[in-house]
Amino acid sequence: MRVLVVEDEPILADAIAEWLRREAFAVDVALDGDSALERLAVNDYDVLVLDRDIPVVHGDEVCRSVVASGAATRILMLTAAAAVRDRVAGLGLGADDYLPKPFAFVELSARVHALLRRTRPAAPPVLERAGLRIDPARREVSRDGQAIALANKEFAVLTELVRAEGAVVSSEQLLEKVWDENIDPFTNVVRVTMMKLRRKLGDPPLVETVSGVGYRIP
Repeated sequence: MRVLVVEDEPILADAIAEWLRREAFAVDVALDGDSALERLAVNDYDVLVLDRDIPVVHGDEVCRSVVASGAATRILMLTAAAAVRDRVAGLGLGADDYLPKPFAFVELSARVHALLRRTRPAAPPVLERAGLRIDPARREVSRDGQAIALANKEFAVLTELVRAEGAVVSSEQLLEKVWDENIDPFTNVVRVTMMKLRRKLGDPPLVETVSGVGYRIP
């Protein structure tokens, strides 16, 4: 669940990123259109939160580039212009949703969640597998009816494993979806997070390690 926030006001960009990280998203930040295009070229993002009026490369051009590339990235466009014609113009460029400034962070995250659902095959609002029950909207997890408190990264990793429906998820895939671009690719953070997650999930063990490949919940 990876998001790129493109906003030229650093304080607002950091505030948006921090809010979304609290909801277990992996978030990268770009302060201009050129930096945004560089990140989009090397990373697969589920959602792009894009301020329309950004320097170097205008947000309209960034939007056009994403649409032309055929990427599955969904675009939430932000702008201080609230006129209907501006919203129509933004959607006409290929944006999936439009949010005028100022906005409430809770509405922003709700729209990001809605767009994220479009990037994946249709899934039930509550995920269930092997006695686990995950409610992404409420960030609640239980096993056999017993509530489990998880940290953000643990919750995100478990959600990715359950969404895989028994398929193996590699450490590289987890780094891509759960952590942001600043993570060291040679870190052992996935292994450490998995150890903590297994401990909290209890016995019998749910997460299986496939040697040299990754992890799965059969």
